[in-house]
Amino acid sequence: MYGMKKGAKTHRILKKAMVPILIAGILLSLSACTDSASAAPKKGFGSSGKKKTETEAEPAAATAQEEPQGSYEIPEFRDAEFVEEEATGNDEAMVDTSSCDEGYVALHCDTDSKIKFQVIKDDITYTYSVVNGEDQIFPLQSGDGYYEFKVMENIVDNKYAELYKTEEEVVIEDPFDPFLRPNQYADYTEESTCVVKAHEFAENATSTQDFVKQVYDYVCKNVTYDDVKAANVAPGYLPDPDLTLDEKKGICFDYACLTACMLRSQGVPTKIIFGYVAPDDIYHAWNKFYTEEDGWTTVEFTVNPNDWNRIDLTFSANGADSKFIGDGTNYAEAYEY
Repeated sequence: MYGMKKGAKTHRILKKAMVPILIAGILLSLSACTDSASAAPKKGFGSSGKKKTETEAEPAAATAQEEPQGSYEIPEFRDAEFVEEEATGNDEAMVDTSSCDEGYVALHCDTDSKIKFQVIKDDITYTYSVVNGEDQIFPLQSGDGYYEFKVMENIVDNKYAELYKTEEEVVIEDPFDPFLRPNQYADYTEESTCVVKAHEFAENATSTQDFVKQVYDYVCKNVTYDDVKAANVAPGYLPDPDLTLDEKKGICFDYACLTACMLRSQGVPTKIIFGYVAPDDIYHAWNKFYTEEDGWTTVEFTVNPNDWNRIDLTFSANGADSKFIGDGTNYAEAYEY
């Protein structure tokens, strides 16, 4: 029920599309969306450690207290884009590798054929379905090293032939960059509704953990699982996080996408993970985020410092059977974006 069928920016980033969140070493209690205590702020991803300021009430007169100020330090927005002047290729496919040091490669295709794009490093290959006529962003999630980028054109049936290929020796300046920018699976801009909402939470948050908790609570309480969509989703489906918020429903990919967009846009490194969940080997999507702050525990999940933490909003928001939680060993990761 909670899984989905297997399948794969535009000038500013891609067509919008699908969502959960991860919290490694955790497994949220599927049924609750309750409040939790946050740890004291500490310098890390987006947290400044600054104290909140309050004006003490006068003993003789009832003077209004100043609103507490959030101490979460919101970093500069990290965008991703296709730069035509930097791209190489042919009349049908152009690949821009000028931002590989920022953790992504960009592509633009203009053809009537179905196109697949392969990002290859060592023995790891990520294959994506391409939206023709749009600038698209793909993460370099396999880290530093030698990459091959192949544009594959559909010839007949499910057979593809190489349309264009280029190579690049990649050194990513910030290893978290691939998970702090928009891409095909987490498509957003600074003006996206989900980003504006996330910014509201970040402005009032006291720490990274407090910000993540606010996003968790919001998604958990405002998005429900769409069984009809899950039964009819087509291969190559891409989520639209703003549409998920507007319709207040979605499948696991929608949950993971929405969560990643909200957290990444405010400086929290977040992955979208695809894999399988025991005991029924459900093909599923969830998230992981990284924090350097002190760990904390709530009814829903535990957050560990200096680690990737799993958070699964599909299950949490919909009260799935507790058999899907366990100690984390029932989650088998296959792909990350």
